[in-house]
Amino acid sequence: MGRFRRAQQNDESSRPSGDPIAILDPANAASEAYRTLRTNLLYSRVDTPQKKVIVLTSAGPHEGKSTTCANLAVVLAQAGKETLLVDCDLRKPIVHRMFGLPNVWGMVSILMGERDLRQTCTEVLPGLKVVTTGPIPPDPSELLGSQRFAEFLADVKERFDYVLIDSPPVRAVSDPVILAAQADGVLLVLDAQATRKASFGQAMRSLEAVGATVLGTVMNNTKASERGPYLAYGNYVYGR
Repeated sequence: MGRFRRAQQNDESSRPSGDPIAILDPANAASEAYRTLRTNLLYSRVDTPQKKVIVLTSAGPHEGKSTTCANLAVVLAQAGKETLLVDCDLRKPIVHRMFGLPNVWGMVSILMGERDLRQTCTEVLPGLKVVTTGPIPPDPSELLGSQRFAEFLADVKERFDYVLIDSPPVRAVSDPVILAAQADGVLLVLDAQATRKASFGQAMRSLEAVGATVLGTVMNNTKASERGPYLAYGNYVYGR
C-alpha cells in the first residue's frame, strides 16, 4: 500500500449512510430547503461574477457540512447545472459513503499523477459527478496547497457550472483555510444547537485572514418552533 492508507470498504464505518435526502425524497421539507439554498446561491449575487468553486466547511465536527454539500450538489444538478462534488476532507472522508461509492481512487490519485479526472469521477445522477478522496495521504495540507491542486481547480472551473468542495472543519486543521483561499466563495455550516458563538467567530476570523469570500451561512438542526425550512441561509453577525 505504500505511503497511503486505503479506505476500508467492508467495515462498519465505511458502509453507505444513505443517499442524500434530495434524491431519496424530493418532496421532503428538507429537500425544499436545499432548493431554497440553491436559489439563494444562484441569485443572491447576480451583479457580481459567478461564484463557481465553493468550499463548504464548518466551525467544528458533526455540524452537517458534508450532508449540506451533497444535497446542494444534487439540487444544483437537478436544476440543470453541471456540477462536480469533490471530497477534499483528506483526513476523515465521508462523501463516498453518502453516495455508496468505492474509495480506492480519487482526489489524492489525481494530485499524485496516478489518475486523471475522467478515471476518478463517477456520475451519480445526470449532471452530477463526484470525486472521492481516494487513499488517505500523510500530508493533506501540502497536497491541497500544491500547484497541481491549483491546476486541477482551474481545469474543472472551465468544465463545470459549479464545483463544490467538502472540506474538514475550520477549527480542526489548516486544510479548509488553504482551500478557501483558492475558492470563489465559502459556505459556513452551523449547528443551531451545538455551534458556540466563540467557535463561529474564530472560524470567521480564520477565513477572513486569508481573504476568503464567505457567501453566507447554513443553519442546521434548528428547532421546529424557530423555522419553516430545515436550513437557513444568510449572513450571520458575530462579536469580535
